[in-house]
Amino acid sequence: MAVIGSGPAGLACASDLAKAGYTVKIFEALHKVGGVLVYGIPEFRLPKERIVAREIEEVRRLGVEIETDVIVGRTVTIDSLMDDEGYEAVFIGSGAGLPRFMGIPGENLNGVVSANEFLTRTNLMHAYDSTYDTPIYVGQRVVVVGGGNVAMDAVRTARRLGAEATIVYRRSEKELPARAEEVHHAKEEGILFRMLTNPVEVLGDERGWVRGVRCVEMELGEPDESGRRSPVVKPGSEFDIDCDVVIMALGTSPNPLLASTTEGLETNRRGCILADAEGATSRPGVFAGGDAVTGAATVILAMGAGRTAARAIDEYIKSRKE
Repeated sequence: MAVIGSGPAGLACASDLAKAGYTVKIFEALHKVGGVLVYGIPEFRLPKERIVAREIEEVRRLGVEIETDVIVGRTVTIDSLMDDEGYEAVFIGSGAGLPRFMGIPGENLNGVVSANEFLTRTNLMHAYDSTYDTPIYVGQRVVVVGGGNVAMDAVRTARRLGAEATIVYRRSEKELPARAEEVHHAKEEGILFRMLTNPVEVLGDERGWVRGVRCVEMELGEPDESGRRSPVVKPGSEFDIDCDVVIMALGTSPNPLLASTTEGLETNRRGCILADAEGATSRPGVFAGGDAVTGAATVILAMGAGRTAARAIDEYIKSRKE
């Protein structure tokens, strides 16, 4: 069995398949195993060596082979894995790592990064650990645009790295999608919240570096399709916030590479792989779960999807042999 991605969905699926007696190999695009557990979640929330490394070692102990630096869709394809290398089934647990941006002027300035990039750099370079000589640039003032859990992770990380950190969110605090405890902890740590505020331009200096964010004030109108009241711009409310770094935490979507290189693998308009409740996709023998199917969600949901798909793969293989 081939498992694409070594994040929570992939690890859970591989573990259950190995326990069921299958030979399993995980293909990981990056050079460290663990996916979002290693790259995306801050050290203060999930210690990497004490918890994640132990879980990965347990998967290896079950006999699962893990190969890193393999980009499925470039290095190999799903078709080549099944047709040429003899894998009977493939599970896609490649996550949703493609960041969204606002499309406003100035987003290409130095000092504008996605939350994904910021958290990945912090984790891989051990920027949170003063004994490592690999700091990352946060400047003195950081603005994080967004109100979800990843935005809270990014702003709390920036604060720990010594920056004055601010959340900018276009709705009110009541509409914040982040968990209430995350918001509570952020406030305890001195994070400033600028609600009903939306950036319209990132401002730069003559060297091409961020010097601030131009924003407008918002007010809430009628509810949209999500049930939340839609923010409406207040006329003449433009103002600037001085900062050195802008972190965009506006959500993520799956990388389109897999779908574009796998004929017959259907996706929805957001680029998420279409799969049924058991993880079966439009391609026979190809299953998927976690953020690659749902879009950015939680580790627990991804693990559950991986385990569900493992059971479905087991049933699929047995049905073919009957």
